[in-house]
Amino acid sequence: MNRLKPWMDSVRVRLLVIALLPMLVLLPLMLGGTMLRWAAKIDDILISKVTGDLTIADQYLAGLVELSGERVDAVAHSTALQAALQGQGSDDYLAQQRARLGLDFLYILDGAGDSGAFGAEDWPVIASALEGEWRSAVDIVEGPLLAALDPALAARAEVALVSTRAAVPTDRATETRGMIIHSAAPVTLPDGRRSALVGGVLLNRNLGFIDTINGLVYREQSLPEGSQGTATLFLEDVRISTNVRLFENVRALGTRVSAAVRAQVLDEGRIWLDRAFVVNDWYISAYEPILDSHGARVGMLYVGFLEAPFALAKRNSALALIAAFVVIALLSIPIFLRWAGRIFRPLEAMTRTIAQVEAGDLTARNNPGREGGEIAQVAAHLDELLDQVQARDRQLRDWAEGLEAKVDERTADLREANQRIERTTERLIMSEKLAAVGEITASVAHEINNPVAVIQGNLDLARDRLGPAADPVHEEFRLIDDQVYRIGVIVQKLLQFARPEDYSGAHALIDPAALVSDCLVLTRHQIESAGITAETQLAFTPPLRMSRTELQQVVVNLILNAVQAMGQGGRLTLSTAQRDGMVVIGVRDTGSGIPPEILPRVFDPFFTTKQAQGTGLGLSISQQLVTQAGGRITVQSVEGEGSTFEIALPPAPGT
Repeated sequence: MNRLKPWMDSVRVRLLVIALLPMLVLLPLMLGGTMLRWAAKIDDILISKVTGDLTIADQYLAGLVELSGERVDAVAHSTALQAALQGQGSDDYLAQQRARLGLDFLYILDGAGDSGAFGAEDWPVIASALEGEWRSAVDIVEGPLLAALDPALAARAEVALVSTRAAVPTDRATETRGMIIHSAAPVTLPDGRRSALVGGVLLNRNLGFIDTINGLVYREQSLPEGSQGTATLFLEDVRISTNVRLFENVRALGTRVSAAVRAQVLDEGRIWLDRAFVVNDWYISAYEPILDSHGARVGMLYVGFLEAPFALAKRNSALALIAAFVVIALLSIPIFLRWAGRIFRPLEAMTRTIAQVEAGDLTARNNPGREGGEIAQVAAHLDELLDQVQARDRQLRDWAEGLEAKVDERTADLREANQRIERTTERLIMSEKLAAVGEITASVAHEINNPVAVIQGNLDLARDRLGPAADPVHEEFRLIDDQVYRIGVIVQKLLQFARPEDYSGAHALIDPAALVSDCLVLTRHQIESAGITAETQLAFTPPLRMSRTELQQVVVNLILNAVQAMGQGGRLTLSTAQRDGMVVIGVRDTGSGIPPEILPRVFDPFFTTKQAQGTGLGLSISQQLVTQAGGRITVQSVEGEGSTFEIALPPAPGT
């Protein structure tokens, strides 16, 4: 033991052990753990990719379904169809449209709302069209029904089942049902009866459809060499349209999905995101259920890519890392030993020099100590030097921290002062605007109230002189009374906007549906002049307790804003409903919409996009009136499609 002690205390031995132990033991362990984690990350990336691929495929299928419905609805509302129906040439016209739109069938229900076995009671798509709304969905049609539409469709839909490894056992030999994109839109017959225009596309053997999905998802160079992307449409668990190959030029139509995938996707309704065995190889796969118009799971949409190239790449990468480690270790160990020998001598000389300098002999040369080993002596001396450096560093850091704290304190003061200046500036600007409003309010009230008084007086005089002869226009007189009063209230509201603390709301029960109807009467001229179609969806709601003129002012302002947003032509929809304990009045237009960057500012005072045509107070005052009544006003808008404003007010207590 005593003989080994000098050897264990040797700098050479300790340095070699410290250097070689991490390289030959710890580094391989870390490398192995890193490789495992890297492989797991690669698997997560592959799953993320196939998830994105499935999203693209799903959006494409949903887009086709919606596009089919829109096209059928466009044909149903076309003047050409009405002309064809009047001239008894509808069959030829529908055949032309079917070919133009790429549909496999297009027909009009007979007078009873039924076409053979395609009854409205069996198909929610058709039932929705008969109720006045177009709808499009994926549906499954039995073989005889397809044959009733077109024998060629039934022949195309038929797929022979192929025995598939790991699939659920079945006694069936063929799949005769067809998966279709089923679309229907309301159409009015020449005799005035409502019927439905029904059309769709058969997806069985629709290779162009599935190849388009595959082309969208897996473009060139989107996968490594040797891998390939695939897409498949399933009717239940049977491939009815796919680009997966059984052989080089034979598609795997009629093969079936594995039992595990079927159980998770079709039986449980959950998306499959994992590796799966597809026909004859393993793929990184994603399956999601397809729902028909009844909400039942009738099929699956699949995308995936071959796993083998990625597994090979991971294996080759691991082997390359291992080989690189071995080569580096074999080359570095001899070099290190040679290089370490050059370190020992300077280290020993440094130890002797440090000891003599500390003793005060500045001309001394290397004189190594013999007790405690070289590393211990060097460590002791370096520790003392480091203690001194650390003390100096601590002082410098304290000074720096103190200086930084002072700088931060001054900076915070400056920032706070700057913010106060900005807030003060904003308040000054607003005060100037409100002061301007206050200055013109008195003159506006005087100039408006005088002619209003003349109008009211002459109206009362006309009513007195006409007597019973005024009864036929009693409603018109009442509306004039209301609007004369509303003019006065508007003037007051301009004053209230400048002095909101003086506001006190009137309380009266209002029927929201009746108020919306009155607002339509008041704005009929603007609506008709702009060529806009007005619709109402007035559901029964509890009454409101609010000033009628104030609420009427808000609704009329929203209607006029909607008319201006649509320009010439469009559809204005007014609605009332009860939702979440609140009475909701909706104003929806099909105008240009509001850009997202200015949507949060539409209720700000004096903010307007109408330039010289607006003051920017309309929506601000409307929001103030609704808020004071205990409600809220919200807006949703899609640029290029239109906007929807909703007024939500609490119902009157006790109703």
